[in-house]
Amino acid sequence: MAPRILVIGAGRMGAIRVEDLVDHASVLVANRTPQRAHDLAERFGAAAIDVKQVTAQAVDGYVLATSTASHAGLFEALIATGRPILVEKPLALTLEESREMARLAQEAGCTVQVGFQRRFDPEIAQCQRLIADGQVGTLYSIHMMAHDHEPGPAEFIAGSGGIFEDLHVHDFDLVRWMTGSEVESVYATRRLRVWQQYGAIDDGDASLIHLTTTSGVQVAITGTRHDPVGHDVHMEVFGSQDSIAVGLGSRAPLHAMASDANFNRDPYRGFVDRFREAFRQETRAFVDLVQGERDNPCPPRAAIEATRIALACEQSARSGAVVRIDEIH
Repeated sequence: MAPRILVIGAGRMGAIRVEDLVDHASVLVANRTPQRAHDLAERFGAAAIDVKQVTAQAVDGYVLATSTASHAGLFEALIATGRPILVEKPLALTLEESREMARLAQEAGCTVQVGFQRRFDPEIAQCQRLIADGQVGTLYSIHMMAHDHEPGPAEFIAGSGGIFEDLHVHDFDLVRWMTGSEVESVYATRRLRVWQQYGAIDDGDASLIHLTTTSGVQVAITGTRHDPVGHDVHMEVFGSQDSIAVGLGSRAPLHAMASDANFNRDPYRGFVDRFREAFRQETRAFVDLVQGERDNPCPPRAAIEATRIALACEQSARSGAVVRIDEIH
């Protein structure tokens, strides 16, 4: 029997979750603007309900796809039901709030899956399996690139949390997940090169990060808030037995100087385009979790640790010094 899942939030992420859930579950939709919930539900054959009645519904799980600022209040009400929750990253606006939400969930015995969709990208997931199986050998280094296609609007920038916490938090999660090791220290810089609107929040539009894990893997990460060619997320993994490229297929937004390189064919135009299949796989994983068919693939600690790394990068960028993660409390 298909599970019954309630999606809270009818924005872009809510729509993605509803679209992906309707093939595997009976879906309800709630939103603070009732008409948006009704329109989304009608579009995909789901059912709309009053947002004030979310905890009164007989459902098997929840998807919390509202703005981060609204997570805390809704989250406390949802975990009290004890039903599994898929929550978009980050858990909360601050590290302290994230830890409190994780603590409440643990005490309530409520399983919370955090939405780090890159773990479910087929290429990234395959690379992680190869590393975990020992086929890459001893990891030497990882290079990660994260480049947005278009800079964000002013209203987004104001609440984004900055380039480390917004753009790179997914990279930080992948470092821990792929290496199977915690991050020990970071050195980070950022610069304001073109898009002056980022300067209004003392942020930059370009970043460079050096991470070292406790196991000794060195990771280099670059990021920009703008890529004129397309949305570019790719990585290269180097080990003692193999070297692997991820995300460098024909849609990679790169103009190659080599005449035989097969890049830039219908380049990715945004993060949803780049990771659409990852979102499908992540949503399906949550359905399996709800049905008791798999363990939690991305627990709250993933969000907490990724946030700690982002805060360490922020501190490093301001101080010009290497920052140890154990200094971030």
